[in-house]
Amino acid sequence: MTIVQFEYIVAVDTYRSFNLAAKNCYVTQPTLSMQIQKLEDSLGVKIFNRSKSPVTPTEVGIEIIAQARVLLAEYQKIQDLVSDRNKELSGELKIGIIPTVAPYIVPKIITRFIEKYPAVKLLVWEQNTEQIMQQLKLGLIDCGIVSTPLHDPQLKETTLFYENFVAYVSEESQLAKKKKLKPEDINVEELWILNDGHCMRDQVLNICQHRKTTRGSQHYEYNTGSIETLKRMVDENNGATILPELALDDLSEEQQQKLRYFQSPEPAREIGLITMKNFAKKRMIEALKTEVISLVPPRLKSKTKKELIEA
Repeated sequence: MTIVQFEYIVAVDTYRSFNLAAKNCYVTQPTLSMQIQKLEDSLGVKIFNRSKSPVTPTEVGIEIIAQARVLLAEYQKIQDLVSDRNKELSGELKIGIIPTVAPYIVPKIITRFIEKYPAVKLLVWEQNTEQIMQQLKLGLIDCGIVSTPLHDPQLKETTLFYENFVAYVSEESQLAKKKKLKPEDINVEELWILNDGHCMRDQVLNICQHRKTTRGSQHYEYNTGSIETLKRMVDENNGATILPELALDDLSEEQQQKLRYFQSPEPAREIGLITMKNFAKKRMIEALKTEVISLVPPRLKSKTKKELIEA
């Protein structure tokens, strides 16, 4: 048994294809297949059922692959120990981040992180929370930045900051007449919200304590995954939307007049860093956490006078 063989069976399990696994391991398919066959021969069991498409692991294969993932994580820790002795962070750090956070911290993080740690290569993907959790469990990314808590026993969560929700309303909206809002003031029928799959959509609906499928009229229905688009829809088509606090930084003076804050305790979301419980690249991930926390305003580091809204 070798580390390479374990990497190959994990890759096949991840991609459910010998061909795709080989491409992602940068070897030919015959080479990958031969190594997996050798591993199966040495163990005396079949790890994969090759007669099905996509390829699926056998019952014993599921257990072997799960243990292989643990072994590979521990192997990575040995490499991390060597890196620690060298004092310089190096290697790749693969990060998943939800789209409602990414535009407001990723550009700043990349510049500062690269300046401090030039030997580290950041690989960042914008994905929804479910995708990030799945990618973590498959070992395709090292960590994720999402809205927490997730209540998943396989994952470790570290709080980064607490972000208030703020209403962004058109002049025609009844909300524009109010100086401070209560959650019950929000009429979900006039609200522009993100489409299904975004945790912030559920949080916004939870603020309203009221669930509807989408805003629209008999003439149209609009689905978006972009906070910037929500702002534009209010600007051009009236109504209202709910924005996370970090999305307010680049508003024009005219747009700032459309903001309406909630009464205390203000609805807020918790943003956290998630990893597998048995995770590697601890120094790099700790450095990432430090950079994110250093970027956010001090008011986002406390949950005082905030009501945390879960998805």
